[in-house]
Amino acid sequence: MQIKKAFCMFEIVKNTLQPNNKPMNEKESKYQAPALDKGLDILEYLSAQSIPLSQTEIAVGIEKTPNEIYRMLMSLESRGYILRDEVSGKYRLSLKLFYLSHRHSPVDELRKAAQFPLEDLANSVRQSCHLSILYMNQVMVIIHAKSPGPIALSIEEGNLFPLPLTASGKVLLAYMTDAERNKTLKTNAIFKKYPKPKQEEFLLSLEEIRKNGAYLRTSDLAAGVTDISVPVGIASDNGIIACLTISMLTALNNDKSINNEEILAEANKCVKKIEQRIGL
Repeated sequence: MQIKKAFCMFEIVKNTLQPNNKPMNEKESKYQAPALDKGLDILEYLSAQSIPLSQTEIAVGIEKTPNEIYRMLMSLESRGYILRDEVSGKYRLSLKLFYLSHRHSPVDELRKAAQFPLEDLANSVRQSCHLSILYMNQVMVIIHAKSPGPIALSIEEGNLFPLPLTASGKVLLAYMTDAERNKTLKTNAIFKKYPKPKQEEFLLSLEEIRKNGAYLRTSDLAAGVTDISVPVGIASDNGIIACLTISMLTALNNDKSINNEEILAEANKCVKKIEQRIGL
């Protein structure tokens, strides 16, 4: 099971390179690496089967001949990605993928990818902004960029906030699968205290967020603050990686040269930069 989780990293790469199994265009075909594809096919197939398999069984499973995958099996074995049983001669995954997946923190990688785009965004719209993720049924701020203005809203990195009361939390909830959202809200103390009509209204608001692709509203936690939040890393039905939020001090915002629609456009540009830097 741990190996399967570690292998999700390779699945993300594959789906990113060839989304929805669409035919490759001329440029994609030009830079295709058949040997790499073959190696990934072998690793993916072994991961999916969860049992040791012979060379012939693997070849049939990935629609190749045994001779076509012989050298690749030898290479993967020599690099320690697969192990071959001395008696049966069958192959299975080693723990190397699990080890590699734990050598770096995904949050650290996301922080590095977001640092400069967030700083550029804060300077562009002259408002503070931050990136948040879901953590233990709460919203965690993982990186913050301060407004260049003399008065700015500061949200400390590492702070935790309630899901239903924050713009970031609502966007994170909006892009969850139905099953995951129901499970999350079922154990959320704030949502559980809402009367039934308010719960239904809240769920409808999440549908509206997903429909619009963004959330723009005055803050439920701080007076004089308007939040604009957008999702980061939309992956079909698998939810999102994070949420980017611009927290605007509306009571002190005398700069009329940029409106909310323009700020939202700048936020979406920032999201694209972050996604490019993390390989999406």
